Amino acid sequence: MREPTREGVLRAAEKVAAQFPVTPLLPFEHGGRTLWAKAECLQPMGAFKIRGAWHRLNDLSDEERARGVVAVSSGNHAQGVALAARMLGIAATIVMPADAPRVKLERTAGYGARVVTYDRLTENREAIARALADEQGATYAHAFGDPWVIEGQGSAGIEIAAQMQAQAGVAPSRIVACCGGGGLTAGLALACPEADVIPVEPEGWDDFCRSLEAGEIQSVGENPPPTACDALQTLETQPVNFAVLKDRCREWARVSESEVRAAQRFAFAHLRLVLEPGGAAALAAVLAGKVAVDDATAVMLTGGNVDAPSFAAVLAEGR
Repeated sequence: MREPTREGVLRAAEKVAAQFPVTPLLPFEHGGRTLWAKAECLQPMGAFKIRGAWHRLNDLSDEERARGVVAVSSGNHAQGVALAARMLGIAATIVMPADAPRVKLERTAGYGARVVTYDRLTENREAIARALADEQGATYAHAFGDPWVIEGQGSAGIEIAAQMQAQAGVAPSRIVACCGGGGLTAGLALACPEADVIPVEPEGWDDFCRSLEAGEIQSVGENPPPTACDALQTLETQPVNFAVLKDRCREWARVSESEVRAAQRFAFAHLRLVLEPGGAAALAAVLAGKVAVDDATAVMLTGGNVDAPSFAAVLAEGR
């Protein structure tokens, strides 16, 4: 498999810009500074994942498109692939955990994808997906360990750089990003080579933090704790992601469940945005003082696909 490149990110950014609206970069005040929130929760399917999915599927040959595509996801990559596949006339099969938020399961199926569920604790999702791809002769679009997906996610960094220059007259110096497997973080690192890229994970699902600390890929280990951040529940990163980030990340952070909920409430109150838990992790680290910031810091708000009752309960907790 080829390596992702900055040239690939720039090509992906052109493709994304031709098809989807630019998401806003919103200023907000915190700790006496003006920070910049990239509202990827306002993408057509509610998360940044449409970027990588579009770049990946758009680059398939006619023969590959005819054989279809298979993906694994707890919901946002699933929806991104399902929507991109519908737009391009490609059959999509998505392997999703049975306990994924209902809104994500329903919307993925609503885009026309075939949904195959699995038990997150007892079944191997990669094995299921690869078996389906082999059976169908389909392309397997990995949620984060795929060079096209990484490049597509990096298109957000190209947008941030242009928006921050236009709105503040500076380039981004730091980009704080929610991190699962590292597809977005790696893409941002390629897109903005002069910026510090800071991955943020939920406590206990911190395989990327552990990997950066150890200098080699680590897994979350056995029996990781429950987390509301379903979008960030990856067991371990892939070599293609770690190769990009191992020498680029000088800082990283872990956030608690309560810090994530506080960030969801902050975004709703101050930015008028609905964030899912995983989409609020980077903001949680900033608000909790777990990462350093300056006036050229961008914060990724990566998704807003959350069940209404769950979100209402988060808001009620803060009353």
